[in-house]
Amino acid sequence: MDRLLLMPGLLFLTADVLAIVSLVMPYWIVTKVGGDTSLGLIQTCFTLSGRDKTCFSEYLASEWLITLVLIMLGIVSITATIALLFVAQSRPTLVMYARWLGFLAMVMFCLAAVLFPLGFSISEIGGEPYQLPNGYDVGIAYIAFILALWVTVVSELFAGKFCPPRI
Repeated sequence: MDRLLLMPGLLFLTADVLAIVSLVMPYWIVTKVGGDTSLGLIQTCFTLSGRDKTCFSEYLASEWLITLVLIMLGIVSITATIALLFVAQSRPTLVMYARWLGFLAMVMFCLAAVLFPLGFSISEIGGEPYQLPNGYDVGIAYIAFILALWVTVVSELFAGKFCPPRI
């Protein structure tokens, strides 16, 4: 692979993996109030009084459903970006489309990051939009998603710097 395409490709791959890992983990919001509870976009898990952990999928609030869809679309966009960067070895004109798809993924991740905290007012949490109540914290999955967002931004900057459009 061309060295100029390798760095943005690896960064986009890192962002893709981080976003996928953040989605499958149920640790977006965690609390120790009333037992160990962790809320995720795909599943919720809780442990009561030393019993086994119980996980289940539930109906998502509209804010979190939109967040889930935006993250999934962002993952698809990043995956397509990686594929286009790979194919751009033989067809350099595809770099421009890869950059635009990477930008689209970045926008979707930014929208998801803004929309997710609106769901803090759901009954399981009982907070206000953008404000978690005492005893509730953001978990490692949310931190991984924010890291994926930042890596996507850096990837897009690298793609703009090292992958100029070739006509």
